[in-house]
Amino acid sequence: MEQGTSSTLDELAAKATISVEQAAKILGVGRTAAYEAARRGEFPTRRLGRRLLVPVPALLDWLGVAR
Repeated sequence: MEQGTSSTLDELAAKATISVEQAAKILGVGRTAAYEAARRGEFPTRRLGRRLLVPVPALLDWLGVAR
Protein backbone atom coordinates (compact mmCIF):
# COMPACT_ATOMS: atom_id res chain seq x y z
CA MET A 1 0.00 0.00 0.00
CA GLU A 2 1.29 3.49 -0.82
CA GLN A 3 2.59 5.78 1.89
CA GLY A 4 -0.27 8.04 3.00
CA THR A 5 -3.05 5.84 1.64
CA SER A 6 -4.11 4.70 5.10
CA SER A 7 -4.41 8.25 6.43
CA THR A 8 -6.38 9.24 3.31
CA LEU A 9 -8.80 6.37 3.89
CA ASP A 10 -9.09 7.34 7.56
CA GLU A 11 -9.91 10.93 6.57
CA LEU A 12 -12.45 9.66 4.05
CA ALA A 13 -14.05 7.25 6.52
CA ALA A 14 -14.53 10.13 8.98
CA LYS A 15 -16.97 11.80 6.57
CA ALA A 16 -20.61 10.83 6.13
CA THR A 17 -20.85 11.91 2.48
CA ILE A 18 -18.70 13.33 -0.29
CA SER A 19 -19.52 15.02 -3.56
CA VAL A 20 -19.52 13.20 -6.87
CA GLU A 21 -16.47 15.31 -7.83
CA GLN A 22 -14.60 14.06 -4.76
CA ALA A 23 -15.61 10.48 -5.56
CA ALA A 24 -14.33 10.98 -9.11
CA LYS A 25 -10.89 11.94 -7.78
CA ILE A 26 -10.83 8.90 -5.48
CA LEU A 27 -11.88 6.60 -8.31
CA GLY A 28 -9.46 8.18 -10.77
CA VAL A 29 -12.12 9.14 -13.30
CA GLY A 30 -13.28 12.47 -14.67
CA ARG A 31 -16.18 14.48 -13.35
CA THR A 32 -18.43 13.74 -16.33
CA ALA A 33 -17.68 10.00 -16.17
CA ALA A 34 -18.49 9.99 -12.45
CA TYR A 35 -21.84 11.73 -12.96
CA GLU A 36 -22.68 9.33 -15.79
CA ALA A 37 -21.77 6.32 -13.63
CA ALA A 38 -23.88 7.74 -10.80
CA ARG A 39 -26.81 8.28 -13.17
CA ARG A 40 -26.54 4.65 -14.29
CA GLY A 41 -26.44 3.47 -10.67
CA GLU A 42 -22.91 2.08 -10.99
CA PHE A 43 -21.89 3.43 -7.58
CA PRO A 44 -23.95 4.47 -4.55
CA THR A 45 -25.47 7.95 -4.43
CA ARG A 46 -28.21 9.78 -2.59
CA ARG A 47 -30.02 12.92 -3.70
CA LEU A 48 -30.52 15.74 -1.21
CA GLY A 49 -32.56 18.43 -2.90
CA ARG A 50 -30.65 19.18 -6.09
CA ARG A 51 -27.34 17.86 -4.72
CA LEU A 52 -26.11 14.39 -5.54
CA LEU A 53 -24.05 12.96 -2.67
CA VAL A 54 -22.03 9.80 -2.28
CA PRO A 55 -22.40 8.11 1.14
CA VAL A 56 -18.86 7.24 2.25
CA PRO A 57 -19.68 3.96 4.07
CA ALA A 58 -21.54 2.68 0.98
CA LEU A 59 -18.70 3.79 -1.31
CA LEU A 60 -16.10 2.02 0.84
CA ASP A 61 -18.24 -1.15 0.84
CA TRP A 62 -18.65 -0.86 -2.94
CA LEU A 63 -14.87 -0.55 -3.29
CA GLY A 64 -14.33 -3.53 -1.01
CA VAL A 65 -12.22 -1.52 1.43
CA ALA A 66 -12.11 -2.97 4.93
CA ARG A 67 -12.76 -0.36 7.59
